[in-house]
Amino acid sequence: MRRQTSAADSRRRATVTDVARLAEVSTATVSRVLNRNYPVAAATRERVEKAMRELGYVVNAHARALAGVSGRTVGIIVNELIDPFYAYIARGVEREASLGGRLCLVCCTQGDPTRELAFIELMHERRADAVVVVGGSVADRAHTAELARRARDLESGGSKLVLCGRPPLGEEARGAAVEYDNEGGAFAITDHLLTQGHERILYLGGPPGLSTTRDRLAGHRRALELRGVSRDPELEQLGSFSRAFGRRRMAELLREGPDFTAVFAANDIVAAGAAQALEEAGVRVPQDMSLAGYDDIPVAQELRPRLTTVHIPLEEMGRQAVRLALPGGDEDEWREPATGTVRLGTHLVVRDSVAPPPQGRGRRT
Repeated sequence: MRRQTSAADSRRRATVTDVARLAEVSTATVSRVLNRNYPVAAATRERVEKAMRELGYVVNAHARALAGVSGRTVGIIVNELIDPFYAYIARGVEREASLGGRLCLVCCTQGDPTRELAFIELMHERRADAVVVVGGSVADRAHTAELARRARDLESGGSKLVLCGRPPLGEEARGAAVEYDNEGGAFAITDHLLTQGHERILYLGGPPGLSTTRDRLAGHRRALELRGVSRDPELEQLGSFSRAFGRRRMAELLREGPDFTAVFAANDIVAAGAAQALEEAGVRVPQDMSLAGYDDIPVAQELRPRLTTVHIPLEEMGRQAVRLALPGGDEDEWREPATGTVRLGTHLVVRDSVAPPPQGRGRRT
């Protein structure tokens, strides 16, 4: 006969023993239901879960961690959550992780490398199944060495560090990475501007030293070189990936008298800021000035005219990061946790913001 719970029982936290007593099973059976690491009859599982609900039983995450049990979580470390680039990747991570019944914890570094390392350490302490670090990296050997050390620590604990949208760690650590053809996308959009007749192309935005900026600049310069157009350092105006930077710097350049007929903004957010400055100065897009971006986030279609840009499969990158780190379910028995790099493609999206330059202004004299 089942024992009725008393008022005193309800005031204290229920334990596995309480659940086992109410469900009339052993504590080992309750553990198997919680951890899903051993077959349990459907009727028994239902009885245990019913007892847990009645008692308000909550899993003691700290005790599970001490016992070496996975926290069934995936950590996502981003620079800024409200930036669509990071948000769409995070959505892909969350959707793929939820298929395996895992909870996602999101941490924002605000561009601080020390916070990035601290968050990885925190996820390690919480026994996260995987930690996905999103976004470009700054070339800093000391930081890379620390990142590699934490990747090894996660590996030894049965977890995985996945770099998403940044170069892999190489030989320093067994890790995984999801990249996209960043340089190829920048080459494609610059080449598109060149074929429209633009040779004076302003590259606008992107923090100096960031791997994302480096690769986009490399693609831009390669397209110029292959078309026989000389690179002009004055037309490479680096800064941040923000709308405020795009608007401010574009306004300054327009006041100086623009010596360019097209703008390749480092991302769509910068392009939106540049478009605002162009509108305020009475410069028409694309009749007077062509404008292109990168990322293909929703703002690209909201701008008028709609923005020509480069599409990155952001959500798919997040999904691939989880698939690299974690084994699949029954439908994916062929997949094993991987070490290495997955590289996804990018492609040019031609819309309305690019046209041939005004007559007589396309070529450098």
